Amino acid sequence: MAGEYLRLKAETEGGELVVEPSEDALHEMIIGLSSPDNTFVIVEPDDDDPVWFASVSRLEDGTYEVEYRDAVRERHHLGVEREPDRIARDVTCWTAETARAHRALGRDQSSADF
Repeated sequence: MAGEYLRLKAETEGGELVVEPSEDALHEMIIGLSSPDNTFVIVEPDDDDPVWFASVSRLEDGTYEVEYRDAVRERHHLGVEREPDRIARDVTCWTAETARAHRALGRDQSSADF
């Protein structure tokens, strides 16, 4: 699969799925998060076994936990944010950068043994 492009998808706990989510679509998904059945959205390659993802979870106090994980490049960040527009922008940038990095590694966004 090296060199092939795999699409990204964003999916909420509540079942909303967006293929190739734009920053605006992510913003709408984030502000739509609510307890108890729709508390997170995950953005990842549309692959059977993705090795990286970004997730946004709505916390009880109204803030958002944002996690970025890339197992291949051994990168992980977890933080709390307040502004959905900033989160959507940051997730969009991070996922684009990560997809480019995986293509450059010749791994595309596909699964790896780890």
